Amino acid sequence: MALRFRIDPSTGAGHSDSVPRRTGLAGMKGFILPLALVALVSACALPVSQKPASRAALASTSLPAAKAFSAPRPQPPQRANRDIARDFLDLHFRLEGGTTLPVFTRFEQPIRLRVAGAPSQGFQRDLNQLLQRFKHEAGIDIQRVSSGPVEITVQAVSSRAIHRALPKAACFVVPNVDSLAELRRKRRSPDTDWSRLRSRDRLAVFVPNDISPQEARDCLHEELAQAIGPLNDLYRLSDSVFNDDNVHTVLTGFDMLVLQATYAPELRTGMTRSEVAAVLPDLLSRLNPAGDSIPARALPATPRSWITAIETALGPGSALNTRKRAANQAVLLAQELGWSDHRRAYSHYVLGRMIQAGDPDLAQRHFQTAIDFLGQTPGSALHQAIIRPRMAAYQIARGNGEAALQQINPVLPVASRHENAALLATALLIKAEALDLLGQFATAHTVRLDSLGWARYGFGPDWAVQAKIREVAELRPSTN
Repeated sequence: MALRFRIDPSTGAGHSDSVPRRTGLAGMKGFILPLALVALVSACALPVSQKPASRAALASTSLPAAKAFSAPRPQPPQRANRDIARDFLDLHFRLEGGTTLPVFTRFEQPIRLRVAGAPSQGFQRDLNQLLQRFKHEAGIDIQRVSSGPVEITVQAVSSRAIHRALPKAACFVVPNVDSLAELRRKRRSPDTDWSRLRSRDRLAVFVPNDISPQEARDCLHEELAQAIGPLNDLYRLSDSVFNDDNVHTVLTGFDMLVLQATYAPELRTGMTRSEVAAVLPDLLSRLNPAGDSIPARALPATPRSWITAIETALGPGSALNTRKRAANQAVLLAQELGWSDHRRAYSHYVLGRMIQAGDPDLAQRHFQTAIDFLGQTPGSALHQAIIRPRMAAYQIARGNGEAALQQINPVLPVASRHENAALLATALLIKAEALDLLGQFATAHTVRLDSLGWARYGFGPDWAVQAKIREVAELRPSTN
């Protein structure tokens, strides 16, 4: 069973610090319930102050409506077409667990989509925006209909209903069904096994209607992309949602190029890997001419030993000491393999998370090492932005507002550009604490107010937003 992890923007790691994971069952993938929003600040090993009256009032007042990002700003792929061809083949002809797929599949007929169930607030807007991206960026016109036969059914149901179907999943896609009831009837049928799929005719995407708007949107992006495109995830991809580190939460320029190529006229269902490989060079030259002039930089494959170490470190079900050892093993393996890319950085980041509660100083050194490796990696701004809130929180806990601002300010434009509201809200709250430390109280209050709409989109209900506000506020050292 393949695992998929999603980085959260929490500021501390005072408990076992597990993260959500995605699982694959015959190719089906989904998130489990999110990590608790309130991270214990014992990781900072300092006493905390009482919340100022203004901050306490902020946490108890009614919150504004969720904000929404405007037009997407995906960056075109910045890699060689030769490398993209290799990625395309591995994404389409393997499953996450390593199973080889014998033929290429896609929808060969016009795609109609129907939404069923009770979608959450903001769901329809995010789905419509995603369908527009498919049309304008990938040339895939998916028509929404309200009745009649469809190729894709998006079912908005409760998390509890999804967990009854797949206990470790929170959203997933499965072929040849259109409801959870049909999935239960076909549980052991070859029809629902991605490895036996030879054509795509009908499938269903199941998304919870009781999670935050951002989580629901992320589910839509990943599951619909899998429904119409690649079935695999690759750790070596730094610029894609098709990566188990889940740094990217919305489809990237690379992802849209892969989907555009998937539906190019040069390809068709039933082609073998060698047949697809033969037409890819000319196909990618046509779709992405800039990629022909970029030097190849093919990263080595990711060995199963490293993946297992990462999965053990981040997955639930193991004792904290076991997970720490696994995280340390991932760092050692990355060193032995001679990596200097985002996977090496990710290894240090995960280890830093595992040890942050007991040794925050050493954890910061691992975070800095991750940043140093990412500094050598083109297109790693989002990866760095996910690490920096923890480094800024460390400085807040020590009363160093200036150092915290230096860490957190670069996060804001990156989180916005990549449409990560949870990360953006967390960064704004941390910035407000840093400004308070510097005596800039009016500016801090304005920044906190700005964070609330993003927090509503990123974290959802009032209680979750208020928990995040308290979590960040409690990072500050006592003034007694």
